[in-house]
Amino acid sequence: MSEVGDEHDNSDNGRHSSGATVRRLQVGAHLRALRQAKGISRDQAGYVIRGSESKISRMELGRVSFKERDITDLLNLYGVEDQAEHRRVLTMVREANAPSWWQAYGDVLDTWFQNYLDLEQAAELIRTYEVQFVPGLLQTDGYARAVIKLGHEDDGPEEIDRRAKLRMARKQVLDRPEAPRLWAVLDEAVLRRPIGGREVLRGQIEYLLEMCESPRVRLQVMPFDRGGHAAAGGAFSILRFPHEKLPDVVYIEHLTSGLYLERRDEVDQYAAAIGRLFIEAERPDRTPAILRGMLDALS
Repeated sequence: MSEVGDEHDNSDNGRHSSGATVRRLQVGAHLRALRQAKGISRDQAGYVIRGSESKISRMELGRVSFKERDITDLLNLYGVEDQAEHRRVLTMVREANAPSWWQAYGDVLDTWFQNYLDLEQAAELIRTYEVQFVPGLLQTDGYARAVIKLGHEDDGPEEIDRRAKLRMARKQVLDRPEAPRLWAVLDEAVLRRPIGGREVLRGQIEYLLEMCESPRVRLQVMPFDRGGHAAAGGAFSILRFPHEKLPDVVYIEHLTSGLYLERRDEVDQYAAAIGRLFIEAERPDRTPAILRGMLDALS
C-alpha cells in the first residue's frame, strides 16, 4: 500500500491514535446495533440529525468524526433513556474525535488514503498480497523514495522528502507493544523489479531479511514457477481488529483511489483467496533462503 505516517510520531502518540481509531469504530458499531435493534432505517436516522442515509452509513463505519448533538439525537431516537449510558457514549465520542497522528501532514496525504491509515493503526492482523512493490510497512527509506518518485514525478525534492519521512514514520506501528501482526505474500516480481536501481533493491532485500526475524512479521514469496494462483487479480489487504462487532475490512488500492469492502460475502472471498495464497506460496521458513538467493543474483 502506498502512503505515509508522521515523522514526529512516538509510542505514546501511536497508542493515542490507535485508541481514537478504535473508539470511532466502536461508536459506529454501537450506533448500528442500536438502530438495527429498533428496526430504524438509515434514511430515517439521517432525517433526525438533518443528514442523509450516506452520512449515517459513514458514521456507522467509523469513517467520520461525530457531533455530540447528532449522537444525543440518535440515542434518543433509538430509545436509550439511561443518562449514564448517554455519558458513556459521549465520552467515547470525544475520544474518537481526537486528532489522528497524520493530520499535520494532510497536505501530502491523499484524502482517500487517510481512512486506511486509521484502520492500519487499529488492526491486530494485516494480511496482504503485493504484486508491484514491497508493502509500505516493510519499505526502506531509499526504496520508499524511489516508489514515491514514480507516483509524484512532478513534485520537488522537499515534498518527496516530506512524503518519505511520513512513510518511514508510518512503520512505527510495528514497533508498538500492541503492534499488529503482518502476514505478507510477495509476488517474485516485487523482488526482481529494481525500483530505484540495484543498490536500492539490495538494501530493501537485506531489510526484508532482517524483518523475517521479527515475531510480528510473516513473509512468503510466490515464485514465478507456480504459474496462476488464487489472487491473480491484483494486490489487496485484509485488516482484522481486536474488538467485538468490528468486521474485517478488505482494502484495494487504485492509482487515484482506494476501495474498502466490508460485506461479509466479499470479505469471505478475499479471505479464502489469501488463505490459498498462504498454502500455494513458498513456506515462510523458506523466505530467508529465497531472499539470500536474490542478493546473490544482484552481486
